[in-house]
Amino acid sequence: MPDDNANRVVSFDDESLILVDSNNTVLGHKPKVDCHRGNGILHRAFSIFLFNSAGDIMLQQRSRQKQLWPGYWSNSCCSHPRRGETVDQAAARRLYEELAAAAPLVYLYRFEYHARFHDIGSEHELCTVYAARSDAPIHVNANEVADWHFTAPEVLDRELQHNPQNYTPWLQLEWPRIRASHWHQVIAA
Repeated sequence: MPDDNANRVVSFDDESLILVDSNNTVLGHKPKVDCHRGNGILHRAFSIFLFNSAGDIMLQQRSRQKQLWPGYWSNSCCSHPRRGETVDQAAARRLYEELAAAAPLVYLYRFEYHARFHDIGSEHELCTVYAARSDAPIHVNANEVADWHFTAPEVLDRELQHNPQNYTPWLQLEWPRIRASHWHQVIAA
């Protein structure tokens, strides 16, 4: 990512997110800040798990500027499609905005979850989960990512078992399901 993009603001409280029901039917749109207040409003989201050719997964530590789960370790990239975007378009956009990466995305599954962060707010998302593979250099956006590293899948398995408090709730839900039901798709990515 060019130096001028390394600190570019790419996430906005007023960006219009897509409200859905549990069947992924669009119900309307609301600003991101409203979608995350209180118990949250169900909206579309996505998570990307980026692997290198050695099979290691890139984890990111969320920026301390994040309202929800600041400083927690999470999957490679996650965010929301905005009004007028498909989930696929948004995932590709965000992979570049956060990591300066471009890689073919492999759809794994979609699921709904709800997680509350203290009394600050909640994630209530219908989340599409992707895998991707790339050995291209990573250049993180400092507004989104505090730190990052690649780790072996077995190490992440152990970490989530022994130190779950260091990880976002969606990673804790998504990773075991990937390992149990979608690992063949990850290997093929």
